Amino acid sequence: MSAPLRIGNASGFYGDRFSAMREMLDGGPLDVLTGDYLAELTMLILGRDRLKDPARGYAKTFLRQLEENLGLAKDKGVRIVANAGGLNPAGLATAIRELAERLGLGVTVAHVEGDDLLPRAAELGFGTPLTANAYLGAWGIAECLRGGADVVVTGRVTDASLVVGPAAAHFGWRRDDYDALAGAVVAGHVLECGAQATGGNYAFFAEHDLGTPGFPLAEVHADGSSVITKHEGTPGAVTVGTVTAQLLYEISGARYAGPDVTTRFDTVELAQEGPDRVRISGTKGEPPPPEAKVCLNTLGGFRNSTTFVLTGLDIEAKAGMVREQLEAALTRRPAKIRWTLARTDHQDADTEQRASALLHCAVVDDDPKVAGRAFSGAAIELALSSYPGFHVTAPPSDAAPYGVYRPSFVDIHEIAQVAVLPDGTRIPIDAAAETLGLSDVDDPPLPEPLEPGATREAPLGTIVGARSGDKGGDANLGVWARTDEHWRWLAHFLTVEEFRRLLPETASLPVRRYVLPNLRALNFVVTGLLGEGVASQYRFDPQAKALGEWLRARHVEVPT
Repeated sequence: MSAPLRIGNASGFYGDRFSAMREMLDGGPLDVLTGDYLAELTMLILGRDRLKDPARGYAKTFLRQLEENLGLAKDKGVRIVANAGGLNPAGLATAIRELAERLGLGVTVAHVEGDDLLPRAAELGFGTPLTANAYLGAWGIAECLRGGADVVVTGRVTDASLVVGPAAAHFGWRRDDYDALAGAVVAGHVLECGAQATGGNYAFFAEHDLGTPGFPLAEVHADGSSVITKHEGTPGAVTVGTVTAQLLYEISGARYAGPDVTTRFDTVELAQEGPDRVRISGTKGEPPPPEAKVCLNTLGGFRNSTTFVLTGLDIEAKAGMVREQLEAALTRRPAKIRWTLARTDHQDADTEQRASALLHCAVVDDDPKVAGRAFSGAAIELALSSYPGFHVTAPPSDAAPYGVYRPSFVDIHEIAQVAVLPDGTRIPIDAAAETLGLSDVDDPPLPEPLEPGATREAPLGTIVGARSGDKGGDANLGVWARTDEHWRWLAHFLTVEEFRRLLPETASLPVRRYVLPNLRALNFVVTGLLGEGVASQYRFDPQAKALGEWLRARHVEVPT
């Protein structure tokens, strides 16, 4: 069996730990180091950067990291693959070449382009967005690496492509090696969020001495199977649980569609191979869909907010009073007003903070003046004429623009993906020759339920783990059990109806449940919980990151 390709990760988002690149290069042997810098919100941020300066539009942090680490990567023979190119991969590639020349390094740089569909947005039926980027696959990256690049930067590719591309180039996979490609997609999906695979944001963190977890790496084999691990001696933990949690992050059902392969998450098998080593095997793949996903961002308007502190007695009455006063004081009513009362107060509290509740008022309007000082100033003007103990958490402020993300789709033949090699050669990447229309996989049979018996009231989280996140305005929440017995209970207990009962905010929204017995897991997708997405700050937890922990904190009747 050939030696595995060791692929590490040094970034899960734009703003992740700056020192991670150095930690991964110094920490142990690697063949490839990847970095994911592009979330849906990041594309909006880069779009606004590009409006100010067309030469920008890429992740500047990545360039600063390379300034400190490019020589070290070259010395160690580690190739770097990152999607930090954002909206301007050619510009970032040029900047890296200039950096390498300034540092006296003989580094070859390539980039992948073709994802930016903004010039054709109207023609493709997307309207007039700020950004319009198709999710490209792995073959442009693979071509750049085969062309001798030490550093490959891309625009919007699927997060897992950063792993699939190097593996495909190294092992010589064909476009129809679907099982191998799907296995690499799973490894890439585990790595893409950095330290979330090594114990970060992990439901059962208290069972481990995690410290600040190191970043993960995958030992990818020629058949697409892999071992998820981390550099020896780094903090954190790699267990079947930490890997399961990340596998459930921001997916839907059994079919996980990508531009190169449709990965069957219902075939993934996990096994603890040793300390901090989890083997992933058995993954099956199918042809990709005939359409590619497109990330569209538009400017949604302007938003603002004020948070009133309500202390002591009569919290509900105080909230009603200031709400009535503020809405009456607004000479022009914003298009949207959303009030949220958080009862953080405690009876007979021993500190003022514990005696206080928070009343949050958020507004949205197309006119920055209506959502600006006309709103926040009106709130402050009530200071001497409202409820006793009036104060707010911040002074009045102007409105801030926000963006709206929405997904769309385009025929794969409308995308002109190009690999631009270090010598400037431009190699077009053909669309997939074989595609498969997507459909949901029928839910598999559930396990035998437990025999009826005595129960006790306990938090759901004593039995299950969870991880949640966002996809535009929708929330994803994966729940998994750690034993077969717990799975037999969970699969029958946590129905859509029970889910809605436990999380009343979802009660009126569409909720879809997917069953993944191979992971002892259920995945729930809640449509519309996050309004217009994270940038609109519609909800207290705008990315639904803690939605799973709320679910785990709810009390249920658990079999003894």
